[in-house]
Amino acid sequence: MAQQKTSEACGISIGSVKIITSEGSKAPLDPETEGPKFTSPRKTFKRIKFATDIDDFDQEVVQRTVHEYYDKGEFPTSLKFLSKFQEKTDYKGSKTSMWRILKSLKFRYKKCNDGRRFLMERNDIVAMRVRFLRQMVNLRKNNDVRPVVYLDETWVNQNHTRNYIWQNSEGKEGFKVPTGKGGRIIICHAGSSSFGFVNNSKLVFRCKSGPTEDYHSHMNSVIFKDWFIQMLNNLEEPCVIVMDNAPYHSGLVDNYPKSNEKKINVQKWLQEKGVQFSPLETLPELRERVKEVNTTRKKI
Repeated sequence: MAQQKTSEACGISIGSVKIITSEGSKAPLDPETEGPKFTSPRKTFKRIKFATDIDDFDQEVVQRTVHEYYDKGEFPTSLKFLSKFQEKTDYKGSKTSMWRILKSLKFRYKKCNDGRRFLMERNDIVAMRVRFLRQMVNLRKNNDVRPVVYLDETWVNQNHTRNYIWQNSEGKEGFKVPTGKGGRIIICHAGSSSFGFVNNSKLVFRCKSGPTEDYHSHMNSVIFKDWFIQMLNNLEEPCVIVMDNAPYHSGLVDNYPKSNEKKINVQKWLQEKGVQFSPLETLPELRERVKEVNTTRKKI
């Protein structure tokens, strides 16, 4: 009788109610609710879109390729750009997929006064680039004697890792780029025109590709922060450091508990913040307290 009333109230079949009741009788008890603990169904697998979900290293190649066209006084079309990008990488996507990548990187075709359509970046991105160039010009005008250190990351396809970083007869470091298929070798380094590469600051590690992950998953803010601190310790004098805005160059400081966080972890976070709460408060009540004190910010 109770199962029939539950079926009518919830709008589901009596068979579904019986299945849930059977699972509840076999499920372990939850110490928080003192009731049966159910497991959520498996989430739908998200298929990776290999033609459009490119990693950050390939995204930088896309941006540099667009800028190369304008540096030469040429105007890129989607077809010309696709051909050029395929020469630089092993990209197998179509022209439509390439256009979607350009849109995700905030490129748009805009019509000018003469009716021609030009591939242009979003206005705020252009403004940030102009501010950077203006600041560099001011440093040179003011005769700033500090060396300018540029840092960046790149990757190459893995073939042979031996002698990847080498030194020539003058003792200066350089790169021997391997070719071939397989995983990728990620390289992170810093250097200046004043003294060359920063000593003992190269970061080279190998990552393997898989069907469910991209190369970006191997390069994150934790790895970059550790390398960056090591690089700073190897600088012998005050320098001006230039870096781009890659996603792993910043991270959330004091990250707040997410919606799927366990109750005990939410309580611990609130205690660290000095927030008073009752042990009898439920998880939804604790989440409301998190919203009141949540202050997330990014730190480079």
